[in-house]
Amino acid sequence: MANLRFQVVEEAFAKRPLEVAAPNERPSEFFGKKVFNRQKMYKYLDRKVYDKMIDVIDNGAELDRSIADAVAKGMKQWADENGVTHYTHWFQPLTEGTAEKHDAFVEHDGKGGMIEEFSGKLLVQQEPDASSFPSGGIRSTFEARGYSAWDPTSPVFIIDDTLCIPTVFISYTGEALDYKAPLLKALRAVNEAGTAVAQYFDPNVKKVTSNLGWEQEYFLVDEGLYSARPDLLLTGRTLMGHDSAKDQQMDDHYFGTIPDRVQAFMKDLEIQALELGIPCKTRHNEVAPNQFEIAPIFEETNLAVDHNMLLMSLMKKVARKHGFRCLLHEKPFDGINGSGKHNNWSLSTDTGILCHAPGKTPEGNLRFVTFIVETLMGVYKHNGLLKASIMSATNAHRLGANEAPPAIISSFLGKQLSELLEHIVKSDKEDIFAVTGKAISKLDIPEIPELLIDNTDRNRTSPFAFTGNRFEFRAVGSEANCASAMIALNTAVAEALADFKVRVDALIAKGEDKFSAILDVVREDIKTCAPIHFDGNGYSDEWVVEATKRGLDVEKSCPVIFDRYLDDASVKMFESMKVFTKKELEARNEIKWETYTKKIQIEARVLGDITMNHIIPVATRYQSQLACNVDNMMKIFGENEGKALSERNIAILREIAERSQKIATGVAELVEARKVANKIEDERTKALAYHDTVEPKFDEIRYEIDKLELIVADELWTLPKYRELLFMR
Repeated sequence: MANLRFQVVEEAFAKRPLEVAAPNERPSEFFGKKVFNRQKMYKYLDRKVYDKMIDVIDNGAELDRSIADAVAKGMKQWADENGVTHYTHWFQPLTEGTAEKHDAFVEHDGKGGMIEEFSGKLLVQQEPDASSFPSGGIRSTFEARGYSAWDPTSPVFIIDDTLCIPTVFISYTGEALDYKAPLLKALRAVNEAGTAVAQYFDPNVKKVTSNLGWEQEYFLVDEGLYSARPDLLLTGRTLMGHDSAKDQQMDDHYFGTIPDRVQAFMKDLEIQALELGIPCKTRHNEVAPNQFEIAPIFEETNLAVDHNMLLMSLMKKVARKHGFRCLLHEKPFDGINGSGKHNNWSLSTDTGILCHAPGKTPEGNLRFVTFIVETLMGVYKHNGLLKASIMSATNAHRLGANEAPPAIISSFLGKQLSELLEHIVKSDKEDIFAVTGKAISKLDIPEIPELLIDNTDRNRTSPFAFTGNRFEFRAVGSEANCASAMIALNTAVAEALADFKVRVDALIAKGEDKFSAILDVVREDIKTCAPIHFDGNGYSDEWVVEATKRGLDVEKSCPVIFDRYLDDASVKMFESMKVFTKKELEARNEIKWETYTKKIQIEARVLGDITMNHIIPVATRYQSQLACNVDNMMKIFGENEGKALSERNIAILREIAERSQKIATGVAELVEARKVANKIEDERTKALAYHDTVEPKFDEIRYEIDKLELIVADELWTLPKYRELLFMR
């Protein structure tokens, strides 16, 4: 082949799907096979120990360290039966990934030999190095001590030959250095505040649980093509590349037949995920070519977050086995849909009630409206913070583009719920709660049964949409840790519910009837949070103007958006709900600004390298070929006729020269802007400099490169093109 690109493209299209050996059992029979779940605990633990563990998991009882040895012994026995030789504390540092340090089940026996053992002490805590993880200044390089501590509410699982123990990760001085510790605190806060409010309607409620169902979108590209794109390899996205003549405009990929290679990958992924207790349910083609989605059944939020982090790691591993690379970047390809991770969130009680679902009685519907309105209050009061919780250098490319919601947090409620809230505000009566369930729609086709129509439509431009019995936080990015959004959301709702109870109790103390007091506060809050309610087109320019008038956060600069974590209202909320201290918030923002800078810095360096090592040399080579052709034409036909016959080639020569010069100038300016920004010591100021002076150069350089791609001979172009990356056979 004249070009290595042609070779890798040919090899990619020649690949066939791997045969995946499926378990003989039905999915329900091998589900949780590699998880130390309740069934395993019941088998391997003493009954009293088992009962204490269940009390910890279900009721939040304090973990009795005296049972740790017994639990560790049962885990070790189960692990031995599954060929496990090592264990690790599996945690989620502030890197958007997971971390693990594997230790073998071996100790000295005191007689010159080794024995295999696993004690409760090793189960409960470890001491990983805390200096090499992002800490925002909480830990210095010479201050290495940090602790990982077992989270018994998330079950232990097996990966290959290693027993993985979900843990929190904290510094020697007690600050959280991970996502799990503050998430657990946020879930505790919403449980306490939610339970107190739910007991107005049912005194039997003892617990309110936060639930999460994520929808993970991703792209698959052939591993050979991926390896031939340095930008994909190093940044997760294409920094250049002209759009394909055909991409998603025909809408033929969405829900289409899954390609054979992808089907084999999905099957393998699901088997391994189910064995790890991840309840995968849905798989399908997404809108963009080579884009897909996997989604599970709803779970408790802490467990759902752990499962999503585990799945993302598993997806990358299984993809390589099938000759793919899994892209989780929010916008790996320009001009087509990016990937999100819609977070479907709800609250439920231990009595089996969905807090955001309509009830069957007026009292049940008042409960429903109360939780809806107080959720909106939390979202309204902290809309800028919620945006900051999902913002990143990568997700900034996706928000507001194609199907993704805009970078303004608002909530779609649908016609019926909107009218109900309006009716509550206007009515003086208390018997106004008649919320219907699903309506019935008849089609004029006898063979088709009646359809149950949800009481809301869907608005894909809404970042936080009510969808019948839950809210869908659509703005979360595909490679993000869901915990970031869930910490902010659950804490904001907890604060709103706690404030609601204080005001209701104050009215009751003055002698007002309980339900009248609830209704009075609900009416007041409906009016207060009205600005967050928007059922229109979130992509319109008019909405930006209107959102500004409503006092919503319309900021688009990623580094500036991070400031919302340090607003007085945010600090007060997190501290009062005992989720974050101000010191922890300041540290996390330092990490966010530094991470933003590093990602843009890496992209800038990669763009410069590819431009000077691939693009300019290829363009120059083609330019030389054209120049030789023009020279030969004039020799054969004479200068005048040869020049006339070569008019098109001469125009291309001129265009290549002009665009190459613009590219070289752009790269020089990019390098200079980087040098200036790198001298700035303050992390926020440096991040702003990268956002304002470095990143804008990307599009200027890319525009010229993409134009060159269209005119340089295909056989010379070294980088796999969009038409090759996005379409596989």
